[in-house]
Amino acid sequence: MTHKDEPAARYSQGMTTRRAVLGEDYVDARQAMMTEFEAPFQSLITEAAWGHVWSRDNWDKRQRSIVTIALLAALGHYEEMVMHIEATARTGATEDDIREIMLHVAIYAGVPTANHAIKLAKSALARMKGEEQ
Repeated sequence: MTHKDEPAARYSQGMTTRRAVLGEDYVDARQAMMTEFEAPFQSLITEAAWGHVWSRDNWDKRQRSIVTIALLAALGHYEEMVMHIEATARTGATEDDIREIMLHVAIYAGVPTANHAIKLAKSALARMKGEEQ
């Protein structure tokens, strides 16, 4: 049985975790652009993805970041993958971790998928270092 206040607590925890991973500026900008149409979706992902999954203490943020980047790359969700690569500045996942992720993606999801993911990862990492590509 769930408690009546549980969704509100999950949302609050989710927002705290989301801000810790993606950064205050990103989340604030996202919130400012949010329309009434997408508000229920944003609440869902804040509560479920960030409040439930990312807030669990079984894995640290680096581990979750590695798994998330690998899944997004393997599934071809490149825009989200880049967002999570940029979040590694706050999760502790390293450039070496990202390189290893791409090797796994190549073997388990295919070379063309990894090839495109590597191109985008390389560009994101360069931007993060201030070395625009």
